[in-house]
Amino acid sequence: MIVNDFIEAIEELSPSYYAEDFDNTGLLIGKKSMEVTGALITLDALEAVVDEAIDNNCNLIISFHPIIFSGLKKLNQKTYVERVVHKAIKHDIAVYAMHTALDNVSNGVNGMICEKLGLKNTSVLIPKSKTIKKLTTYVPKANAEKVRNALFEAGGGSIGNYDLCSFNTKGIGTFNGNEKSNPTIGEPGKTQFEKEIQIHMTFSSHLQSRILKALFESHPYEEVAYEVETLENKDQHRGIGMLGELATPLGITETLSLIKEVFKTKVIRHSQLNDQPIKRIAVLGGSGAFAIENAKASKADLYITADLKYHDFYKAEDQIILADIGHYESEQYTKDLIHAYLTKKFPNFALVLSNINTNPIQYY
Repeated sequence: MIVNDFIEAIEELSPSYYAEDFDNTGLLIGKKSMEVTGALITLDALEAVVDEAIDNNCNLIISFHPIIFSGLKKLNQKTYVERVVHKAIKHDIAVYAMHTALDNVSNGVNGMICEKLGLKNTSVLIPKSKTIKKLTTYVPKANAEKVRNALFEAGGGSIGNYDLCSFNTKGIGTFNGNEKSNPTIGEPGKTQFEKEIQIHMTFSSHLQSRILKALFESHPYEEVAYEVETLENKDQHRGIGMLGELATPLGITETLSLIKEVFKTKVIRHSQLNDQPIKRIAVLGGSGAFAIENAKASKADLYITADLKYHDFYKAEDQIILADIGHYESEQYTKDLIHAYLTKKFPNFALVLSNINTNPIQYY
């Protein structure tokens, strides 16, 4: 097993293609070709976590938060970031960060929050746009099924809860190869009129290289005619935050007590409470003030997030209850999600779940 084996597995769960532009995800320290002795899963890659990796003979740390977020100009070990990077390099430990790539999938950070709360009928709070592309290609009628199936196998044609989706139109294609051409059908220098099928198929943007590889390998023509365009359609399986419903509506005090119990938080900062039953809940792990208006627009009764500022609570405007449960508290189960996923992918490999509480915030 090498580092790249883990990267490929992680990319299946949360493609780095969908990480936010401001983020710093991926392999931050180390080489893809390095043999892995063991992998430690953590929320934050702190110095104590590097020590934990060393103690457990793990030379790969898979972290949710990136230890290197902005540029490093020096490595003098004066800051906690510099010390982590220095120690990881000194002990030849690779560090990989997932962060917003895992935020932006429905079965990621926020899906886990919904699962812990027992929410049903879940959906993405803010679906991402421009993450769906459409392929159009032209195939001889006799080869259309083979090409379609190859594209399906590569991941094309999945729309929401449906797969094997395509649109096909009959037509006549024309071409005339020059003296250097080697056409599969027809002869060089002669115009060929061929019965063809025009195939339209959508696919997730991160699959483009795989889709085109399947197209070129399955298509019979020497020169494959195709077009790829980015669509404005929202992707209902990718985006930030989640919505869900409690199986049975609860009063607000019961709901807050449930949240405190599930997320083991000593305090919940919240906006003005009301007597309305809580049924529909929006969640966004980590800093989620930017999505307050989206939570309100979704008609959620309660919005669970973290890092709200004083004036953010005014934005509730008696339309929703805002609950700040703490940054660490909202994301704490993320490492369990990653560990469980990788355990299924690599059941016979040394995967260690970090025991260190990396929450920097303490309560008196």
